[in-house]
Amino acid sequence: MILTVAELAARLGAPCEGNTGATIRRAASLRDAGEGDVTFLSSNRYAEQAAASSASAIVVKADWQGPCGPKALIRVPNPDAAFIRIASLFAPPALPLPPPGAHPTAIVSPDTVLGAGVSIGPYAVVEPGVRIGDGTVVGPHCYVGHGVTLGRDCRLYPLASIREHCRLGDRVILHNGAVIGSDGFGYYPDSEKHWKKIPQVGVVVIGNDVEIGANTTIDRARFGETRLEDGVKIDNLVQVGHNVVIGAHTAVAAQVGFSGSTFVGRHVMVGGQAGFSGHLEVGNGAIIGGRSMVLGDIPAGMFASGQPALAHATDMRQLAMVARLPKLREQWAAMEARIKSLEERLSS
Repeated sequence: MILTVAELAARLGAPCEGNTGATIRRAASLRDAGEGDVTFLSSNRYAEQAAASSASAIVVKADWQGPCGPKALIRVPNPDAAFIRIASLFAPPALPLPPPGAHPTAIVSPDTVLGAGVSIGPYAVVEPGVRIGDGTVVGPHCYVGHGVTLGRDCRLYPLASIREHCRLGDRVILHNGAVIGSDGFGYYPDSEKHWKKIPQVGVVVIGNDVEIGANTTIDRARFGETRLEDGVKIDNLVQVGHNVVIGAHTAVAAQVGFSGSTFVGRHVMVGGQAGFSGHLEVGNGAIIGGRSMVLGDIPAGMFASGQPALAHATDMRQLAMVARLPKLREQWAAMEARIKSLEERLSS
């Protein structure tokens, strides 16, 4: 798509200024944008990059007054939200969905119940007792285990696996290599200290509009359910242990690990590489900073960070104190030297 700055601003319902006749062909980041690109500025700390950018247009907050050079400006209440709309305008056309029906190389149990327009890709395996809703696409080399229920308009990318009796809602997306319903990590030592497997007889239940990243694993419950509620978004390489519950519209970045029986509330945000020790509760609306080590309950609405995770302001104060330790050590050594000198003078 090609639009002028004025045409793009009109689609956003936003005012624009500067060279509004400039042609826009692509959306790009501040770092990469050049002539013919539109980019955005959501934080004043990137103002210098915005001023130096070669972009033809920048989407800024309505009250932004920084330098912009010859670039056109589009003023909006929320540049992040506006740029999502812009990116969708300039995104490549969506790939067509595969045709309905099962590929000749797919293995589909005769008793599978398929809704209208379902597509089963090459070399996929669908076991007995499966129910798949209208419009769902099961990609190449996917595995759908015994008794699984898949809702409408789901998308399983290649090599995704759903183990037996798990239940997924509508519009669920599983990216490449995601595994739903693998056994939870449950063992006990016998009298000879040999590990004996504890049967994992529960399931995974996933709500509507959930998206799960590549190579993420969601363990089945030891008993009962591991549950992801509506609207949960999980990045790549995340581990969700058995009997974990993740509340609606929570977002989890890459490489996070949830130990068993962790309860995460609604609208929580979890930064990358955070770890949860299990059998704890994170309240609604909490924010967990990246690489945090969560060892206890986190109250609703708290911004927690650190190792172990504390209220973010407390964590920052402690880090500041740690940073001062070398200077304090120097001061202590100097004070000891002065005391020693004074003692020597007094004893002489």
